Amino acid sequence: MPVLGLIKEGKVPSDNRVALTPKQCKWLKEQHSDWDIIVEASPNRCYQDQEYSREGIQIVSDITKADILLGIKEVPKDQLIAGKTYLFFSHTKKAQSYNQALFHKMMDLGITLIDYECLEHEDGQRLIGFGFFAGIVGAHNGIMAYGNRTKEFHLGRVKEVKDYRELIHTYFGLKLPPVKIVVTGSGRVAHGIIEIMNLMDVQQVEPDEFDRHYAYPVYVHLKGRDLYTHKITKDYERNDFHTNPSNYDCSFKQYLPHAQILMNGIYWEPGIPPLFTQDDLLNNEFALTTIADITDDAHGSVPCNLGDAPSEDPVYGVNINTFEKTVPYLPEGIDIMAV
Repeated sequence: MPVLGLIKEGKVPSDNRVALTPKQCKWLKEQHSDWDIIVEASPNRCYQDQEYSREGIQIVSDITKADILLGIKEVPKDQLIAGKTYLFFSHTKKAQSYNQALFHKMMDLGITLIDYECLEHEDGQRLIGFGFFAGIVGAHNGIMAYGNRTKEFHLGRVKEVKDYRELIHTYFGLKLPPVKIVVTGSGRVAHGIIEIMNLMDVQQVEPDEFDRHYAYPVYVHLKGRDLYTHKITKDYERNDFHTNPSNYDCSFKQYLPHAQILMNGIYWEPGIPPLFTQDDLLNNEFALTTIADITDDAHGSVPCNLGDAPSEDPVYGVNINTFEKTVPYLPEGIDIMAV
């Protein structure tokens, strides 16, 4: 009988998300009685081991008998099991240099990798990816970070509420200062961000209205056409942009003197111009203090994204003079939410 195994997350800091919930495991076993499912014991999951046990799922300390192993983030090289099939987010599709050693190790061990990022529908749309609720949580954390910096309001952590309905109730009575927010992207992440903007009563304005003075919080929603223009034709054609991104300039800098918060939900891959440069951080007109980089490409569309923060503490600072990680909310720093 083939065995499906849920691995304990080994990357430090640990991720508490799960590939399958206890009820999903139970459903799979009922629908596919010729398969077994086991779960490697872990103290860090958002579901406790006992919750899997109550659904009839065996908890084990040794996961090696599983044929297919499911996780969330990259598996440390010394925890890989030779000859197995793994499913997790490997962060190698874009040829990320920091995971080349992991990729080579998997090849040496004869491991089959199925990256969630590469699973697609027949029309090419990703089957599993950052979605609506990633935008919800990322936007909440970004606004939370801005409140922590300015001390003008307070938001708790998303993990402190049990469901989306309770999260909505936390926004009742919330009054944001007249902050200006840029939202980028056109996919599910951006839709989640905009949902939070609406729930927090942040008003949308058009790009050509963003530089005006407002007595209330506003956001502008920028899609690909608003951000990139061909160097020669001054137009934007989506397919050509993704095929030849170096032929395009990024026009985001016009928003830097006006926005305090950036909610970044736009797709990025190597070759696509960043939204701004490291040198821009030193410009006296650079107004951003808080960036929620929800698409989270280290040194990608947001050059001061220096890597992931742990989900337990999702915000870190970047010193604009030394470009080093610091604790958040310092006067000489910019705050980055990246998980």
